[in-house]
Amino acid sequence: MKILKIEGGCGYFWVAASDEWRKIDEIDKHELLSLLNLFLDGDVQMDSPEENSLPNEVHKIIYSHIFQKLSSLSESKSSFKDDSERLYFDEINKYSSA
Repeated sequence: MKILKIEGGCGYFWVAASDEWRKIDEIDKHELLSLLNLFLDGDVQMDSPEENSLPNEVHKIIYSHIFQKLSSLSESKSSFKDDSERLYFDEINKYSSA
């Protein structure tokens, strides 16, 4: 599944809740978290900003930063997912036994 794409000189992100593409400069923290969850849960694809032209500077900055963060996270994806699941598991057990 593709979560980031560049088309017509603009950057777009996938909004799973509404099954649509939106311009990258419209992203908010909830949609960013949704992208992160999609990234962690499955095999996703993203258009590289180096291979595609983004003449709009705002789109270029936002898209590049999100792309870089997700790309660097992919190197430690399994350990990040394991650590976060372990963190929540400990908290759930802590409060459910109280």
